[in-house]
Amino acid sequence: MIIVTDPERKIRLPFSRGILTRSITLAGVEVGIAYIIATEVQKELNEERRKLVTTEEIRELTYRKLLEHGLSEAAKRYLFWRQLRRLKIPITILLGGATGVGKSTIATELAFRLGIRSVIGTDTIREVMRKIIAPELLPDLHTSSFLAWRTFHSPRTGRSPLIDGFENQVRHVSVGIAAVLERAYKEGFNAIIEGIHLVPGYVELRENSFMYVITVSGRKDLEARFYERARYSKRPADYYLKHLDAIIEIQGFIVDRAKEHGIPIINNVELEKTVNEIMEDIMGRLMERMEAKMKI
Repeated sequence: MIIVTDPERKIRLPFSRGILTRSITLAGVEVGIAYIIATEVQKELNEERRKLVTTEEIRELTYRKLLEHGLSEAAKRYLFWRQLRRLKIPITILLGGATGVGKSTIATELAFRLGIRSVIGTDTIREVMRKIIAPELLPDLHTSSFLAWRTFHSPRTGRSPLIDGFENQVRHVSVGIAAVLERAYKEGFNAIIEGIHLVPGYVELRENSFMYVITVSGRKDLEARFYERARYSKRPADYYLKHLDAIIEIQGFIVDRAKEHGIPIINNVELEKTVNEIMEDIMGRLMERMEAKMKI
């Protein structure tokens, strides 16, 4: 058995191909290739009959293997994410977007790659608020986002009643979102929050907070996603397809808010590409901030 030691944290753990594979995928390497590299690292350590190895030695060996596979950019990213973990810099990722665009799937994949344990949906936050606040007080909390307009007597603003009702629900759920974010900021832990209620302008972003709005390109793509989702959950596709026009209108509103507030908009065509795009953006912005701090 190979024991990995971390002198800084005074930790001794058995070498794990699975953990190393996840660390390598963090650099944007495909899981299959990452597993091959992790296996090569283990094989070399076994051939050298190493029984004790430091985390720094594992990093150096993994970096070399990435270069040997012609993955120079991934090698740089690998070192960056490993450094970020050593520095214990907490990050918060917020994924907004209309119903059915793939936010929860993206959040799950990001959490796996980044080793983030806290993944919270705004629907969960709303459900907790429903248990506390009676329907008579805030009726919009107790209905779907695209039906909230039915509970809201919209003033004559010239806007769509659908959007007025949705925005009113967002305003209320944002109170719960703010409480979750405040706890994450205060205690310094990593978190991913996803949901339709994460609308730019209603969420306070602090240092090392990263918000993205996820979209799909057209009506047919959204329809296909609802059918696919229904195969693996209890959410029937027909219910959402019945309100597809409303969902698309809400997506347009969220996208407009993202443009207004300078929030990145990502068209979710393929999961791997979307996740890599988000991680590349986070890494780029974190590197800029870390370099700026070093200059001060």
